[in-house]
Amino acid sequence: MTDSDFPPTGGPVSGGRFAGVLYLVIIASGIGSEVFLRGPLMAAGGLPSVSPAEVASSLRWSLAADTIMVLADVALALVLFQLLKPVNTAAAMAAMVFRLVQAAILGANLLSQHMAVLILEGAGLQGLGPGAPARMWLELHGAGYDMGLFFFGINCLITGYLLFISGWLPKIFGIGLVAAGLVYLTGSTLRVLAPGLSDDFALAYAIPLAAELAFAVWLVVMGLGPRKT
Repeated sequence: MTDSDFPPTGGPVSGGRFAGVLYLVIIASGIGSEVFLRGPLMAAGGLPSVSPAEVASSLRWSLAADTIMVLADVALALVLFQLLKPVNTAAAMAAMVFRLVQAAILGANLLSQHMAVLILEGAGLQGLGPGAPARMWLELHGAGYDMGLFFFGINCLITGYLLFISGWLPKIFGIGLVAAGLVYLTGSTLRVLAPGLSDDFALAYAIPLAAELAFAVWLVVMGLGPRKT
């Protein structure tokens, strides 16, 4: 197999569509896990007010969704590298590396969530109060998630730059990914240096959601790469 054979989807345009599908899987799995499964449990009083078995079940589904997200992220890193290396090989490789570092951190970070599940299930069997220690592990999971997003922010800056100079799609998509990268970098930095400001900054994450979703839809519909004339 040569570089031109990968991804095995019929060329750069259809390869871009494959990348778009992966991106949509990442967005759906990530948002589904955080907003519908894990997030409600982390609301004030969420863990103590729900039975350990119910919380553990929700977290197991969250783990499954996050695992799918990480797997799709690794695949997307490889696909985008193949698609963008004709623009600038070194920059495309750097973007791939930073995205893979993010995926590695998020994958390892799932152990924190799994520990919360074990605490909840074990405490439920023993009749102990599981809320506080489980919540601590989920807080650690949140911090690890932000650490991964710091590296992803750098990936967004580089990928946005490559898209901007490629001429393969409207420049607004490149600008959008650069803006997304700045939001991720700022949010992750605040989590460490000024956690009291994190909640106020949360609304800014609408920018990367809009930018990445628009880019993913464009990829699915139009693909990515130089068009044959």
